[in-house]
Amino acid sequence: MTIENTLAKVDTDLAAGRLPLARQRLRGLVSSFPADLSLRVRLADDYRLFGESVQAGRWSYLDAGRSPEEVAAFEARYRHPVDRMRALAWRGSEAAAKTPFARAQLAAMRLAASQSAGKPMDWDQLGSGADEPTEPGSVHDVLFGLGCMVGLIVCLALMCIGISTVISWL
Repeated sequence: MTIENTLAKVDTDLAAGRLPLARQRLRGLVSSFPADLSLRVRLADDYRLFGESVQAGRWSYLDAGRSPEEVAAFEARYRHPVDRMRALAWRGSEAAAKTPFARAQLAAMRLAASQSAGKPMDWDQLGSGADEPTEPGSVHDVLFGLGCMVGLIVCLALMCIGISTVISWL
Protein backbone atom coordinates (compact mmCIF):
# COMPACT_ATOMS: atom_id res chain seq x y z
CA MET A 1 0.00 0.00 0.00
CA THR A 2 1.38 3.41 -0.92
CA ILE A 3 1.74 6.37 1.39
CA GLU A 4 -1.02 8.18 -0.50
CA ASN A 5 -3.44 5.27 -0.08
CA THR A 6 -2.72 5.06 3.62
CA LEU A 7 -3.15 8.81 4.04
CA ALA A 8 -6.49 8.57 2.24
CA LYS A 9 -7.53 5.90 4.74
CA VAL A 10 -6.37 8.17 7.57
CA ASP A 11 -8.63 10.93 6.22
CA THR A 12 -11.53 8.48 5.99
CA ASP A 13 -10.90 7.26 9.54
CA LEU A 14 -10.78 10.81 10.89
CA ALA A 15 -13.98 11.77 9.06
CA ALA A 16 -15.69 8.69 10.54
CA GLY A 17 -14.41 9.49 14.04
CA ARG A 18 -12.04 6.54 14.20
CA LEU A 19 -9.21 8.50 15.80
CA PRO A 20 -7.26 5.54 17.27
CA LEU A 21 -7.18 3.80 13.90
CA ALA A 22 -6.11 7.00 12.12
CA ARG A 23 -3.27 7.50 14.61
CA GLN A 24 -2.23 3.88 14.29
CA ARG A 25 -2.00 4.24 10.53
CA LEU A 26 0.01 7.48 10.80
CA ARG A 27 2.36 6.01 13.40
CA GLY A 28 2.85 3.00 11.12
CA LEU A 29 3.77 5.33 8.27
CA VAL A 30 6.23 7.25 10.46
CA SER A 31 7.73 3.96 11.58
CA SER A 32 8.08 2.77 7.99
CA PHE A 33 9.31 6.12 6.66
CA PRO A 34 11.03 7.87 9.60
CA ALA A 35 12.84 10.36 7.36
CA ASP A 36 9.60 11.63 5.79
CA LEU A 37 9.11 14.78 7.83
CA SER A 38 5.71 15.50 6.29
CA LEU A 39 4.33 12.34 7.93
CA ARG A 40 5.63 13.48 11.28
CA VAL A 41 4.03 16.89 10.81
CA ARG A 42 0.76 15.23 9.82
CA LEU A 43 0.82 13.11 12.97
CA ALA A 44 1.60 16.21 15.06
CA ASP A 45 -1.37 18.00 13.44
CA ASP A 46 -3.60 15.10 14.41
CA TYR A 47 -2.50 15.26 18.04
CA ARG A 48 -2.78 19.05 17.99
CA LEU A 49 -6.43 18.83 16.91
CA PHE A 50 -7.23 17.09 20.16
CA GLY A 51 -5.06 19.24 22.44
CA GLU A 52 -2.31 16.71 23.04
CA SER A 53 0.60 19.13 23.13
CA VAL A 54 3.22 16.63 24.35
CA GLN A 55 2.66 14.36 21.36
CA ALA A 56 2.28 17.30 18.98
CA GLY A 57 5.66 18.56 20.19
CA ARG A 58 7.15 15.11 19.85
CA TRP A 59 6.14 14.62 16.25
CA SER A 60 6.78 18.22 15.14
CA TYR A 61 10.17 18.37 16.87
CA LEU A 62 12.08 18.20 13.59
CA ASP A 63 9.94 20.83 11.85
CA ALA A 64 11.20 24.42 11.72
CA GLY A 65 7.62 25.68 12.09
CA ARG A 66 7.03 23.82 15.34
CA SER A 67 5.34 25.39 18.35
CA PRO A 68 7.75 26.33 21.17
CA GLU A 69 5.03 25.51 23.74
CA GLU A 70 4.55 22.03 22.32
CA VAL A 71 8.29 21.42 22.20
CA ALA A 72 8.55 22.54 25.83
CA ALA A 73 5.73 20.12 26.76
CA PHE A 74 7.52 17.29 24.94
CA GLU A 75 10.84 18.09 26.63
CA ALA A 76 9.14 18.31 30.04
CA ARG A 77 7.55 14.89 29.54
CA TYR A 78 10.74 13.30 28.19
CA ARG A 79 13.28 14.97 30.48
CA HIS A 80 16.23 12.71 29.86
CA PRO A 81 17.94 13.23 26.48
CA VAL A 82 18.11 9.47 25.83
CA ASP A 83 14.35 9.19 26.42
CA ARG A 84 13.77 12.10 24.03
CA MET A 85 16.00 10.50 21.45
CA ARG A 86 14.10 7.22 21.78
CA ALA A 87 10.72 9.01 21.61
CA LEU A 88 11.57 10.61 18.27
CA ALA A 89 11.74 7.14 16.70
CA TRP A 90 14.36 8.19 14.16
CA ARG A 91 16.41 5.58 12.37
CA GLY A 92 19.59 5.95 10.40
CA SER A 93 21.89 8.90 10.11
CA GLU A 94 20.98 12.53 10.65
CA ALA A 95 22.10 13.05 7.05
CA ALA A 96 18.90 11.29 5.93
CA ALA A 97 16.83 14.21 7.24
CA LYS A 98 15.48 16.33 4.39
CA THR A 99 16.05 19.75 5.97
CA PRO A 100 19.05 21.43 7.58
CA PHE A 101 16.89 22.25 10.61
CA ALA A 102 15.97 18.59 11.14
CA ARG A 103 19.59 17.48 10.68
CA ALA A 104 20.74 20.04 13.26
CA GLN A 105 18.01 18.99 15.73
CA LEU A 106 18.87 15.32 15.39
CA ALA A 107 22.60 15.94 15.78
CA ALA A 108 22.06 18.13 18.84
CA MET A 109 19.79 15.55 20.43
CA ARG A 110 22.24 12.71 19.78
CA LEU A 111 25.08 14.79 21.23
CA ALA A 112 23.08 15.63 24.38
CA ALA A 113 22.10 11.98 24.81
CA SER A 114 25.70 10.84 24.33
CA GLN A 115 26.94 13.33 26.92
CA SER A 116 24.20 12.37 29.35
CA ALA A 117 24.76 8.63 28.92
CA GLY A 118 28.53 8.97 29.03
CA LYS A 119 28.91 6.95 25.85
CA PRO A 120 28.31 7.47 22.14
CA MET A 121 24.65 7.05 21.24
CA ASP A 122 23.39 5.83 17.89
CA TRP A 123 19.88 6.18 16.47
CA ASP A 124 19.74 2.56 15.36
CA GLN A 125 20.90 1.03 18.63
CA LEU A 126 18.56 2.65 21.13
CA GLY A 127 16.30 -0.31 21.82
CA SER A 128 13.35 -0.02 24.15
CA GLY A 129 15.37 1.36 27.04
CA ALA A 130 14.20 -1.34 29.43
CA ASP A 131 17.79 -2.22 30.30
CA GLU A 132 19.02 1.35 30.62
CA PRO A 133 18.01 3.31 33.70
CA THR A 134 17.54 6.98 33.04
CA GLU A 135 16.92 9.21 36.03
CA PRO A 136 17.73 7.73 39.45
CA GLY A 137 14.78 8.06 41.81
CA SER A 138 12.25 8.07 39.00
CA VAL A 139 8.75 6.74 39.54
CA HIS A 140 9.78 3.51 37.83
CA ASP A 141 12.63 3.01 40.31
CA VAL A 142 10.42 3.75 43.31
CA LEU A 143 7.68 1.38 42.14
CA PHE A 144 10.24 -1.34 41.43
CA GLY A 145 11.66 -0.94 44.95
CA LEU A 146 8.21 -1.06 46.52
CA GLY A 147 7.35 -4.18 44.53
CA CYS A 148 10.52 -5.90 45.71
CA MET A 149 9.76 -4.94 49.31
CA VAL A 150 6.18 -6.27 49.11
CA GLY A 151 7.47 -9.49 47.55
CA LEU A 152 9.98 -9.92 50.37
CA ILE A 153 7.33 -9.32 53.05
CA VAL A 154 5.00 -11.88 51.42
CA CYS A 155 7.81 -14.44 51.27
CA LEU A 156 8.69 -13.86 54.93
CA ALA A 157 5.03 -14.15 55.95
CA LEU A 158 4.66 -17.43 54.07
CA MET A 159 7.85 -18.72 55.63
CA CYS A 160 6.56 -17.86 59.13
CA ILE A 161 3.24 -19.58 58.41
CA GLY A 162 5.11 -22.64 57.17
CA ILE A 163 7.38 -22.77 60.23
CA SER A 164 4.45 -22.36 62.64
CA THR A 165 2.54 -25.11 60.82
CA VAL A 166 5.49 -27.52 61.08
CA ILE A 167 5.98 -26.68 64.77
CA SER A 168 2.27 -27.26 65.54
CA TRP A 169 2.48 -30.75 63.97
CA LEU A 170 5.33 -31.68 66.28
